[in-house]
Amino acid sequence: MALTPLTRRRLANFKANRRGYWSLWIFLTLFGISLCSEFIANDKPILMEHDGRLMMPVFFTYTEAELGGTFLKEANYSDPHVQGLIEGSRGWMIWPVIRFSHSTIDWYIDEPAPAPPSARHWLGTDDGARDVVARLLYGFRLSVSFGLALTLIASVIGVTAGAIQGYYGGWVDLLGQRLIEIWSGLPLLFLLIILSSMVEPGVGWLLALLVLFSWMTLVSVVRAEFLRTRNFEYVRAARALGVSDRKIMFKHVLPNSMVATLTYLPFILNGSITTLTALDFLGFGLPPGSPSLGELLAQGKSNIQSPWLGLTGFATLAIMLTLLIFVGEAVRDAFDPRRSIGDEPPIGAADQEAEEAELAEAGAARGAPA
Repeated sequence: MALTPLTRRRLANFKANRRGYWSLWIFLTLFGISLCSEFIANDKPILMEHDGRLMMPVFFTYTEAELGGTFLKEANYSDPHVQGLIEGSRGWMIWPVIRFSHSTIDWYIDEPAPAPPSARHWLGTDDGARDVVARLLYGFRLSVSFGLALTLIASVIGVTAGAIQGYYGGWVDLLGQRLIEIWSGLPLLFLLIILSSMVEPGVGWLLALLVLFSWMTLVSVVRAEFLRTRNFEYVRAARALGVSDRKIMFKHVLPNSMVATLTYLPFILNGSITTLTALDFLGFGLPPGSPSLGELLAQGKSNIQSPWLGLTGFATLAIMLTLLIFVGEAVRDAFDPRRSIGDEPPIGAADQEAEEAELAEAGAARGAPA
């Protein structure tokens, strides 16, 4: 499919922002690695052979009895007895790089938990004797996936609400704005505290609750674009031809009003991840035991004598959010109609005032008597 000249110019402007361009690739690489967490950090072998039969414990569940043992429960491949059963049948196992999942408790560490970094645990363990690297991998994937889902659902609802308000205006716009003012005034944290005592917390429950309070982010932006665009000539022509309001809104007006919306999306994703981390840090987020960056930060606060916990969580969160900010800046530059390919961003008002002040000071210094 051939790209339009406008799309090619936007892509060129995005690539011209080298910091944002490479930040996108770094972020996608990290997220891609986290999607393969089961093959990097797991307490099950990726591939094994037992009695001439190939098995993949990562995908399928095998009981200890199938391996020649006694119990009908799922085999614990870290157990020396189970390993002896496999080796006794002249079998072999291919393990992941890290032999611990996010919930695996290491019963064989030599020091009390949280244990410091070692060859067995590269970044140490948390207070539950669970590997920190494994929890980082799974926590990064969970945080980004949760943020993407929250951003997508909230953006669809917000764009739809803003489009209806801006297109129809009048009483529809007035009632919508009053509803948003009342809804945004509700205390989200108090509602979370109340509902967490009534309902068992879960990922779906938390996502639904945050969507109820996150959809208003894009309403004002889309509403302003539709208020500006609804009186354009092509909209009047479509109405005169009898085109339905829904088709005008979502096929003609919305594509021409998406520039401001798209530039907001990386920052909304950033805010979604930060919200989840903050709730987990306070203890009102994901269920206990879930791999979470906020829970790791909370452990670092509770275990000051183990600085690797807090520093690891902070560094991971800081790098992830910084990359998203750089990507957002590049997207903003790509959709800026005032920029040509490779142009430097315009000087802001604050920078311009600072430059004028410096010139004035230099002139006063030259005119002062010796």
